[in-house]
Amino acid sequence: MSATSAYPAPLLPFRRGYDRLLEVISAFLMAALTIVIVMGFVFRAIGLSLVWYDEIASIGLCWLTYYGSALAALRGAHIGFPGIVNAFPRGLRVAAALFAEAVVIGFFILLAVTGIEVVDILKGSTMVSLPGVSLQITQSVIPVTAILFIIAELLRLPDVLAAARGGGFEDHELKEALENLENGNPADKGGQR
Repeated sequence: MSATSAYPAPLLPFRRGYDRLLEVISAFLMAALTIVIVMGFVFRAIGLSLVWYDEIASIGLCWLTYYGSALAALRGAHIGFPGIVNAFPRGLRVAAALFAEAVVIGFFILLAVTGIEVVDILKGSTMVSLPGVSLQITQSVIPVTAILFIIAELLRLPDVLAAARGGGFEDHELKEALENLENGNPADKGGQR
């Protein structure tokens, strides 16, 4: 969210709180996953492999990916094609932005519905290495984060529309590349970092 955000002032605290919530969840999952990986390494090194390590680590990575993606959506950090959209006339740019948002939100509505169906199908199934943990809990990340992603897209919509109506979308990668060229950064001239 930029300093010149087109976001409605009454909802700004909610957006900031939502951003903070997703950031805290993502940081917690990153820390927990780090601890699990280090524990797995240490226990394996001393010859006492943890039977649940692989399954928990892969589920943790999935959870981190889903929650981190919702945070990235709120911040507008996913891959896009601003150069193409910016080449459109203003009216078409707004239509393209609305179409893109509708497709993304539609996809996540479908993912949420399908995720709920998957969680329902898994009733009674448990993890292999931890039979006391239901697969419904581990797979609940699908519908939960799909809904979080939809909320993120809706919260970002005012800024998307303002950019489409205004000067266009900022191409962060192009901006960074041009700054590197201006600064004579050897990393972009085939040199080493």
